[in-house]
Amino acid sequence: MAKNIFLFSGQGSQYVGMAKELYDACEGARKVFDTAGEILGCDIAKICFDGPQEQLDMTVNSQPAIMACSLSALAAVTEKGVTFDGVAGHSLGEYAAMVASGMVSLEDGFRLIRARAAAMQKAAAENEGVMYAIVGLSADEVAEVCESVEGYVLPVNYNSAVQTVIAGEPSACERAAAVFAEKKARAIRLNVASAFHCEFMRSAADEFIKTAREITFREPNAEFYSNVLGKKLEDFSDMPALLAEHIVSPVKFTSELAQMDAAGYENYIELGPGKVLTGLVKKTLKGARAVNIENVKTLEKALESIG
Repeated sequence: MAKNIFLFSGQGSQYVGMAKELYDACEGARKVFDTAGEILGCDIAKICFDGPQEQLDMTVNSQPAIMACSLSALAAVTEKGVTFDGVAGHSLGEYAAMVASGMVSLEDGFRLIRARAAAMQKAAAENEGVMYAIVGLSADEVAEVCESVEGYVLPVNYNSAVQTVIAGEPSACERAAAVFAEKKARAIRLNVASAFHCEFMRSAADEFIKTAREITFREPNAEFYSNVLGKKLEDFSDMPALLAEHIVSPVKFTSELAQMDAAGYENYIELGPGKVLTGLVKKTLKGARAVNIENVKTLEKALESIG
């Protein structure tokens, strides 16, 4: 039987109306949103389905909304009998991966993401920052440019051989973007509130760990791949510390994909809004079978593809 790994979407992929079809068609998806609403103390389904976009884009809403969408897709695909051997997420996607693998309960997953989103939104208000996806250069080339410009800017998401995300001060990122343009690379500003996965989020990490210390973590029932390590996680003894470090550390997604490939995974199934991770898999692992699930149509298409 083919080895399946579930991948969970990250921030910036949100859009008004996401998961509405899954909510209408799948009892498990409705349970996800009902639980999310109870824990968050707001109607996250309404924000997710009806918007407006500006409200959905707020970090405090986008993170739990994307997680609810991802877990709705998980409920829908598992109801169809699809099993998985491993999980991974991109940035906030790791929280959906923790729920999927049984590391935390659904309720605690939303408690964690509520605390993370609130802490990161607060830190974003205190630290003006931006993020750009740089397409067309290697990670080493991106790092060299960041080091050459004045101000605080550095690589924070290693997404593929030709896509690296930078973060930092707006002026420094703009100077770097100008250099990238000279090198014929694309610099795409991301739809996020500040510079994530760097020291701009240190206060968020310090605040978040207080909640994480109150959560019960268990060893997962599937292989769990870590953004911080860039490989399969083996030591689950201090998840609060690792998750706090995750907020200020680079996302080593390219390394994770190489490890998954070496482990023999054949089907890469992205759960959540958009298909960013599906694209990264296809660009990084030639010949890999990668599909995304975000609504009924993509669910049916994925089931046909993975058998």
